[in-house]
Amino acid sequence: MRFVKGHGTENDFVIIPDLDGELELSAAFVAAVCDRRAGIGADGVLHVMPTKLSPEVADQAGRAEWFMDYRNADGSVAQMCGNGVRVFARYLVDSCLADAGEFGVATRGGVKRVRLAETGDVTVEMGRPKTFGESATTVSGKRYEGLHVDMGNPHLACVIGDPVAQLDLSRQPGFDPAVFPEGVNIELLNPVGERRVVMRVFERGSGETRSCGTGAVASAVAAARLAGENTGTWAVEVLGGTVTVTLEEDTSYLAGPAVMVASGELNL
Repeated sequence: MRFVKGHGTENDFVIIPDLDGELELSAAFVAAVCDRRAGIGADGVLHVMPTKLSPEVADQAGRAEWFMDYRNADGSVAQMCGNGVRVFARYLVDSCLADAGEFGVATRGGVKRVRLAETGDVTVEMGRPKTFGESATTVSGKRYEGLHVDMGNPHLACVIGDPVAQLDLSRQPGFDPAVFPEGVNIELLNPVGERRVVMRVFERGSGETRSCGTGAVASAVAAARLAGENTGTWAVEVLGGTVTVTLEEDTSYLAGPAVMVASGELNL
C-alpha cells in the first residue's frame, strides 16, 4: 500500500491514496499506521478517495471530486480537520489529481473550498463558526472556562491567564460529557498582542498535537469575543508554527503552510 506523509505547521498526517475507492481502513490499522514507534507516526490518516464512490458524501460529488476521509490517530472517524484539508489539497495538486488554484474538497463537515498560493501556503474556507455558550475544562485539577464552538467538529476554546506553555497536557483534560457526548477538542490560549494568541490543543482521538486548524479558528473566535469583536484577522501561534485565521460575518478562513515530506510503501 502506497503512502505519502505531510504536515501543516507540524500537524502531521499519513496520506493513503485509494483512487478506486476499494480500501476499507479499520480503526486498528489506522492506529497502527499512526503509532510513532511501530508505524509511520502521525496525528491522523487522510484517506483519499473519489467523492462519488463514498455513500457518506456522494451528494457532494458535483462540487468536489475528492473526499477527505479523515481518521484520528486512534482510528476513530472525524468530521473535519482544518490542517488536514490544507495538506490534502497540497497532495492533490502535487500528485496532479487537481489543478493549482481554487477547488472543493468533500468532508463529513461539508465541501471546503481551498486555494493554493505560489508561496506554498494553502487557504481553506472553514465556514461560519457556530457558538453554543460556555463550558469548562480541568487541567491538572484547575478549572478553566471556555467557549463551545462547532467547526464541523466540537471545540472548547479557553482564554486563560495562566501561561499555556506551563500546562501539562500529557493526559486528557476534563470536560462535561453532557455537553460533549462525542468528546471534544480542547484549546487553551493566551492573548499576546493585538489579534494574536498563543494556543495549545488536546485533540480528541489524538492527544496533544502541535497544531489544529479547526482549533485555531475556534481560538480566534473565543479571543475575538473576549475583545468585543466578531470579525478580523488573527495570528494563532501553535507549537508547530503560526497560522492565520480570518473571521468574516458569514464565514472564516484558515491559511498556513502545507508540506509533503516523504512517500513509500506500507508493510503493516
